[in-house]
Amino acid sequence: MKWSVSLYAEGDRLLNIDEVVALADAVAPMEGIASGIGTTRYGAQVVIEAATADEAVDLAVPAFVDAAAVAKLPAWPVTHAEVIGFDEEFEDYQ
Repeated sequence: MKWSVSLYAEGDRLLNIDEVVALADAVAPMEGIASGIGTTRYGAQVVIEAATADEAVDLAVPAFVDAAAVAKLPAWPVTHAEVIGFDEEFEDYQ
C-alpha cells in the first residue's frame, strides 16, 4: 500500500529558498515535495510503499534524513512525522 508521510525537522536558524529547493530535488524521487522557506524548520511530504503505517514511517524517517544530507541541510532532529494511507486520503472522493 502507498502511504503519504509528512515529516519536519526543527532547528535554530531561518532557511533560504535555495536550501528548500535542494531538499525538493532530493525528495523528488519519492514523489516528494518540500517546505520551509523563511522558517526554522524544513519538511517534506513523501510517498512510501509499505505494508503498515508504522512501517511507512520507519522507512520515511531515514529517507528524509538522507535527503536532507544530500541537500546539505543542517542535521536537525526530526520533530514530526504524520502518515496517511492513500485509501484514507481519497475516501471522501469515491
